[in-house]
Amino acid sequence: MLKFPGGVYAITPETADTAQLLSRVEAALAGGIAAVQYRDKSADVARRHEQASELAALCRQYGVPLIVNDDLRLADLCDADGVHLGRDDGSLREARIILGPKKFIGASCYQNLDLARAAQDAGADYVAFGSFFASPTKPAAPRASLDLLREAGPAIHVPLVAIGGITLANAPQLLDAGADCIAVLSALFDAADVRAAARDLNQLFETESEQ
Repeated sequence: MLKFPGGVYAITPETADTAQLLSRVEAALAGGIAAVQYRDKSADVARRHEQASELAALCRQYGVPLIVNDDLRLADLCDADGVHLGRDDGSLREARIILGPKKFIGASCYQNLDLARAAQDAGADYVAFGSFFASPTKPAAPRASLDLLREAGPAIHVPLVAIGGITLANAPQLLDAGADCIAVLSALFDAADVRAAARDLNQLFETESEQ
């Protein structure tokens, strides 16, 4: 099984401005992020294919995996490095058959350790828990506790991704509780200087590894 990289996992903002999206993601890549997830819920199939394909090529230049959110067919078509599936987005085993052994498959497990165990058994390369804090993207999302990460540590043997309202200020407590990755959108792409924000968030992991 491939090892999903620990660190800052950037979730892209939804926008019709492809050039701006690529510019902001490149700034984040230059700041040292570990992975990118392309998330766009629009019905514009052509735009989504164009953006995902362009991002895949950009991320490849930096040696960083691009994961497509919720759309197995798009992940396959644009030769992304993997797919991230929610509870209702299809079978992890089907994704593995279609994408093959050299692509990443991630699973949303919300606040549920049993879902994470099942995802791990089905071949997920990482599991994601959240929302840990109030999120501008999904303000009504149910909350996950830090204890969930602590309980998942001994039970789950693939990387643990924390998501939901994560900022430079609150991320350290997630790392202390056992998160391997922090998935961020607003804290990164709403920043005036995306590269600097990425660098600051990335520094948390360098500090953690020194302790």
